[in-house]
Amino acid sequence: METIYFKPAFKYPFNKASRLLNILWIFIPIIGWFALFGYGITIVKHFLENDFKELPKLRFGKNLKLGFLMFFKSIPFIFVLMIAYLIIGLIPFIGGLGNMFISIFVVPILTINFFKKRTVASYFEFEKLNAVFNNLGDYVIAVLKSIALQIIFVLLSIVLVGIPAGAFTKNIFIADFYRKNIE
Repeated sequence: METIYFKPAFKYPFNKASRLLNILWIFIPIIGWFALFGYGITIVKHFLENDFKELPKLRFGKNLKLGFLMFFKSIPFIFVLMIAYLIIGLIPFIGGLGNMFISIFVVPILTINFFKKRTVASYFEFEKLNAVFNNLGDYVIAVLKSIALQIIFVLLSIVLVGIPAGAFTKNIFIADFYRKNIE
């Protein structure tokens, strides 16, 4: 199975640079936000299908509906996650490490799983985490690549292109890990 490397991941949002303008929907409160959320899910779907050619076309109505439905489907997980963060956070020092552990090793994979399957139950398929711990080295590399790519796009935000590029590619390496190790 083919792996996405750093250089193609960096070039990905610029292969159809005009689609970076989709980020402007963020200025339309609520409706634009849901459309962008749906668009982000569509982008991850393309990653999971090994499609790293270019940003997909934003289909406003379809992405708005998808973003709206997926937001409401994610509420139970967000609620459980907030409770877990609060409980773990009560433990001095270790609580912060525990919350960081959840944020790095649990939430990304379960989120990609949710984006793929689009069911509330998919957020709670904790057995998917076995792939993370069975392939820990590969997962850590995917996380480090994600962080490095986001740092580059933050630096590029000086000329504004880094903002949408970072927003639209933030899940590229985790989705690639999921595609190779979980599907």
